[in-house]
Amino acid sequence: MAGLGHLGLSPAYIVSGLLVGALVGLTGVGGGSLMTPLLVLVFGMHPATAVGTDLLFAAVTKSVGTTIHNAGKSVDWRIVGWMAAGSIPATVLTLIVIGEIGTTSKIVTTMISLMLGVALLLSAISLIVKDRVVAFALRRNPEYGMETSVGLTVLVGFLVGIVVSISSVGAGALGTIALLFLYPRLPMVRIVGSDIAHAVPLTLIAGIGHWYLGSVNLHLLGSLLVGSIPGIMLGSLGARFAPEVVLKPALSLVLALVGLKMLVS
Repeated sequence: MAGLGHLGLSPAYIVSGLLVGALVGLTGVGGGSLMTPLLVLVFGMHPATAVGTDLLFAAVTKSVGTTIHNAGKSVDWRIVGWMAAGSIPATVLTLIVIGEIGTTSKIVTTMISLMLGVALLLSAISLIVKDRVVAFALRRNPEYGMETSVGLTVLVGFLVGIVVSISSVGAGALGTIALLFLYPRLPMVRIVGSDIAHAVPLTLIAGIGHWYLGSVNLHLLGSLLVGSIPGIMLGSLGARFAPEVVLKPALSLVLALVGLKMLVS
């Protein structure tokens, strides 16, 4: 462990990255839902630094996921483009507002904590209702398809861009639930693959913006990535054997409890 310290790596953060990476691989839920509150509540990190660091963490890890999904032809690049058309402008505008106010100001700190708490609660709910949403969307409009959903997809991207830029949460669970509703006939693997691919430019741009504003800890980022890459690989392999009927409610409960903690802290 002393050798890791010499390299500027923290064993505690490496283990955190490993655990979060494994859970992301198992459940498909974005790392921000788990990593950001962990950094804030357990390690006592400033919310702005936790969000900024986690955004770059997500950009790197989801790049790996995008490569795998694209190789398996499970990314719909049209949907990715439509989402990005809304999320990237929203991200830039949100970062400008945060920069004007100041990342360490009380207003931004409170805004991040509130947005993080709300996003976590929505993520928890989305895990439970995802299957019902698909069934409802198909009953509501059996012909709901690619062309009629373009405008709404851009709008969803815009809203996700705001939430992710402020809290680093939402690119995974919230984006997936929205795409399931908009494209109920699209295979689940393409929904997940498209959402992961969209998260890469979104989190990268938001992360670079936070780095420019001074709210990224690069040493912490390195430690998290050392743990998360093997963690995601292990989690993805374990997902074949893990019972979804147990994982979803358990993770949903954890996200809900952490979300409530963020709102009342």
